[in-house]
Amino acid sequence: MLETFLRSSRFLVLVAVVATAVASVLIYLSSVSILFHTVMDVGSQVPRTPDQGKALAVKLLKLLDLLLIAITFQLIAVSLFRLFITPASVSESKLLSALDIKSFHDLKITLIQVALVIMVILFLEHAVEQGAQLETLYYGAGIALVTAASTFAWRAMKTDHGSQQAPGNPGG
Repeated sequence: MLETFLRSSRFLVLVAVVATAVASVLIYLSSVSILFHTVMDVGSQVPRTPDQGKALAVKLLKLLDLLLIAITFQLIAVSLFRLFITPASVSESKLLSALDIKSFHDLKITLIQVALVIMVILFLEHAVEQGAQLETLYYGAGIALVTAASTFAWRAMKTDHGSQQAPGNPGG
């Protein structure tokens, strides 16, 4: 009886799947709206000074950041659905096979990698907005420290996960 309950409780993950899928769609729609308005703004007033060009670059970097967050939500939704709701082989899901996600552990590693890319984009935004200031150096050092720690954790997770896998169990 307990085993049956626990087996069916995996459908509670549907709440997380639906929430992340809706969040992804909302962020994609916001991104399209932002891109449309940015194109309209540039069409009506083309940047003529370096400062205006920097402002446009920052807007576009923020849009890229937003799109990466939307992709992350989409990745989480698809991965949770495939891993918990309809467990299927990785080859059946083009997204999961492209990202080599075979288990929840692989999803965590992929999310760490995406988070690092988002942090680099945030640093670029800051560097373009603030320029070469001491604050930018501190901000970059903080991001470098988090990146180094994340890379260390990612490599340790990858090594640890590889050593724990049974020969006949590729998913962990």
